[in-house]
Amino acid sequence: MPDSRFLPHIKSLVAALVLAASLLAGAQDPLMAHPAVQDRLQPPAPGEIRLEGYLGKKIDLCIRNRIMPQDVEHLIEPFRHREETRWWQSEFWGKWFTSLALAYRYNQDPALLSVMDSATRGLIETQTPDGYIGNYRPEAHLKQWDIWGRKYCLLGLIARYDADPDTAALEAAKRLVGHLMGEVGPGKENIVLTGNYRGMASSSVLEPVIGLYRLTGDSRCLEFAKYIVRQWETGEGPQLVSKALAGVPVARRFPIPKSWWSWENGAKAYEMMSCYEGLCELYRATGEADYLQAVLDTWGNIRETEINLAGSGSSQECWYGGRKLQTVPVLHAMETCVTATWIKFCAQALRLTGEPRYAEAIEQAVYNALLGAMTPDGKDFAKYSPLQGRRSLGDNQCGMSLHCCNANGPRGLLIAPQVAVMASSEGPVVNIYETSTTTITLPSGNRVEITQETDYPRSGTVTVRVSPRLPERFTLRLRIPEWSRRTVISAPGADISDAVPGSYARVASRWKTQDSVTLKLDLRGKVIRDPGGSAEVAIMRGPILLARDSRLGVGDVDGELQRLVADEEGFIELEPDTSFQEPFWMVFKVPVVDDPSGRDSGEKRMIRMCDFSSAGNTWESEVRYRVWLPVLLDLSVPKPGH
Repeated sequence: MPDSRFLPHIKSLVAALVLAASLLAGAQDPLMAHPAVQDRLQPPAPGEIRLEGYLGKKIDLCIRNRIMPQDVEHLIEPFRHREETRWWQSEFWGKWFTSLALAYRYNQDPALLSVMDSATRGLIETQTPDGYIGNYRPEAHLKQWDIWGRKYCLLGLIARYDADPDTAALEAAKRLVGHLMGEVGPGKENIVLTGNYRGMASSSVLEPVIGLYRLTGDSRCLEFAKYIVRQWETGEGPQLVSKALAGVPVARRFPIPKSWWSWENGAKAYEMMSCYEGLCELYRATGEADYLQAVLDTWGNIRETEINLAGSGSSQECWYGGRKLQTVPVLHAMETCVTATWIKFCAQALRLTGEPRYAEAIEQAVYNALLGAMTPDGKDFAKYSPLQGRRSLGDNQCGMSLHCCNANGPRGLLIAPQVAVMASSEGPVVNIYETSTTTITLPSGNRVEITQETDYPRSGTVTVRVSPRLPERFTLRLRIPEWSRRTVISAPGADISDAVPGSYARVASRWKTQDSVTLKLDLRGKVIRDPGGSAEVAIMRGPILLARDSRLGVGDVDGELQRLVADEEGFIELEPDTSFQEPFWMVFKVPVVDDPSGRDSGEKRMIRMCDFSSAGNTWESEVRYRVWLPVLLDLSVPKPGH
């Protein structure tokens, strides 16, 4: 008779083995599950886009210097020992591996595929006979970050299969989900009572569970996914659907917890958005309208109440109403995991809706918050990125040689090639302006090459060349940013819709090889007043946030008061200053009138500001930067425009 203390573990093991065996036996052909909802926009096929401008060079650096050199054995080692009870080492393999898979999708480099092969084999070798892949002791299963780590293993295994079908990866994923369903679910442990943050960390496993359903068509995965969402809406759950539909702000869905880093905290930004990414996938599988509405309502609330001018948000990794508190220094500002996940969340909404505002949010976050967190050589990503102060990479975690954000940052960056130029039922859709070449397959089967020639966002001129294999009439869509108030489009012989800010301009023509469109965007500097009502202001130039930097000289970065020389609408003349080269990307002279003595001479002088991603990017403690500028209030002139 076995010791009664071990009976729960024996029962769990038996249930897991039965479920894993049934998943394996019941597996259907790949791609068996047809989605109930088709995306309105689709990314280019693997290897069909190449970004060659500033953004493309940053992506190449990240792949070469951050993703490829990773010591894979170091990431796999914790899975071999399974001694953990509270930490999250098991997330690192999956975060890194999914960025590796995205990199391979982007450039189809055989060297990346070789690394994927060895990394996949190494992880699968740690899988236990009952299907578990993780680093937790048996008695600690389901606690802390255990299911969260399993989620990242599943995401990696599914990404491996999607990148280049590997049946071993798919079989390992089936066994891993089978084991999980043997431990949680109806009649077992309640998933929202496991792990951290109202169960959001654990229940974000929704995304790969639906990913496995997509690949196998096994209805048990779909039912398990529906179970997870039902548990969200219980009294113990995070209520991610009902509170979204009720319009409850993401920072106010639950009381401030007594213990911040605990199950009580329902405002954890990264984990919350990860759950909504899973809900996007479940919506694709089911077509349930409330799922999509909850996703879009939450996205809108995050955008309106949390996202700052750098395109991201969070303090201490949580939502806090940060949009109106941008000028207030906060602890642990703008976690890079939040930035990367926000970009991924935006990409999900863009695919589902085809609406340009999601692409605009991606552009803002990538150029500012994400590139600002990345070191100039692409080797590393910071954990936090405040709007003022100094750059700092952050400490390594869990006794390993990396932390969650330098594992996660590349995933956000590698979303850019997937959304830059996309396919639709009408024709190609250009979302990000970057020197690039993309091949899109039209609904007719005709292939069309889209070539962009530009140094955007240094300048606003973009030439788009359209070269279909065979002449064909279709519509090219070009994103007109919300900030571009004066946009000019020219395309001889084409029908062009109005260039309305915040929309797509449609250029319809019977296209033939080397036809072209020229786009001129409005990159005037714009003074932005603090949404929280203080007297501080910031400057945006198109999608680029500007900042003062102590290396640029001309006054005190933190304490100097001034008045910006802007017109009644808040536009300000910015003069490029080419005397500053690398590590700066862009530097501008900014006109101000200041007089700390109280005597208004009316004389104009210049201060210098650079793009936010260049600010402080020597990563040295003596270099300070600042986005929000203290200004002298002049009651006799109109306030700068919003």
